[in-house]
Amino acid sequence: MKHYIKDVLFTKSLTGFYFDDQPAIKANAKLDGFYYLGTPVTPGFRQIRQPGEAVSVILILNDGTVAVGDCAAVQYSGCGGRDSLFLAEEYIPFLEKEIKPLLIGEAVDRFRILAEKYDKLSFSGQKMHTAIRYGLTQAFLKATAAVRRLTMAEVIREEYNIDEDEYRRIPIFSQSGDERYLNLDKMIMKEVDVLPHGLINTVDGKLGRSGELLLDYLVFIKERVLNRRCHADYEPIIHIDVYGTIGMIFEMNVLKIVNYLEKLAAAAYPLRLRIEGPIDAGGREDTMIMLRAICREIDARGLRVEIVADEWCNTLDDIIYFADNGAGHMLQIKTPDLGGVNNTIEAILYCNKKQVGSYCGGTCNETNISAEVSINIAVACQATQFLAKPGMGCDEGLMIVNNEMNRVLALANTRRKQ
Repeated sequence: MKHYIKDVLFTKSLTGFYFDDQPAIKANAKLDGFYYLGTPVTPGFRQIRQPGEAVSVILILNDGTVAVGDCAAVQYSGCGGRDSLFLAEEYIPFLEKEIKPLLIGEAVDRFRILAEKYDKLSFSGQKMHTAIRYGLTQAFLKATAAVRRLTMAEVIREEYNIDEDEYRRIPIFSQSGDERYLNLDKMIMKEVDVLPHGLINTVDGKLGRSGELLLDYLVFIKERVLNRRCHADYEPIIHIDVYGTIGMIFEMNVLKIVNYLEKLAAAAYPLRLRIEGPIDAGGREDTMIMLRAICREIDARGLRVEIVADEWCNTLDDIIYFADNGAGHMLQIKTPDLGGVNNTIEAILYCNKKQVGSYCGGTCNETNISAEVSINIAVACQATQFLAKPGMGCDEGLMIVNNEMNRVLALANTRRKQ
């Protein structure tokens, strides 16, 4: 029986977090409770922090099967080379008028062909917003998995000819949000593989003018892990996202930056350390060059710290470019920024081929649907680590991705042995 799309519905959805105007926050916008005070600077924002939105794409197939994908965009939309703010009321009319008529009658028995078609689709010479491509292709993957009675991970392995003996667990990276102390305890209690993110997105309040605040925080993390862990062999990787602030305080000087990173690595020892986004040079080329230089200096010294690229490493082309140039020991594959999930698959496989860490990430500003699809991709492609998402509460995102991963592993490995 051929399976095809009979009808499509679009609904406004909430995400697991908020849209934040990153340039305004990095300029030291004042935090008042959960609000940021001040005037937004990124186009499209009506305030510095505003509720996150998504659009659910509901595919109704000819046999009655329903498959859902969520069009979602990152927390820090509209900056760092990313697409503009994604607001449901602005894009649902476009989806109804332009996309729904194209989808009716499309066959869903194969995922890859359909995903690549809609990911490349353009209007007036422009590709669709990354969030739309992200949501549509999630729905396609779920539809194909449903009609073929497989997990999404199994569909991906078959269609991309991924030859692996078994489906294995992916280390989960949990993010703390601003509750970097309370949520750290939750992560230690649940023995999260990689922790705590930390959200070090301002200099004065979180990093310190000489980096002293982050240094103190790393010592706290290490001591808290060693003193509170239930099992002596629990040694999580410390992964801190600094949003380019290290480059800001050390005037983009590579040697000064690496000298500081050496101090951070010593403070974290014996735990391994990853620093995400140490610099943001304001553009792809300059950021790549700086990160490459930092990685080379780290490697020359043999330091126990890995650099994770994030800003300006957004699209599949960006990831290939950064991987080819060694501009990061690990690259964040920020799933909504790549548009179609077919690009996330290609990005993980390319990083693995180049022996660069593949961090299948995303944003706190996603949904349970996009998180479940993403972890299937990470398992199928054997990413190096996966972000617990959505939200910043730690428990909810960790629950969603951990439980979905365990279900996928049980189902796919059972079928593999039959």
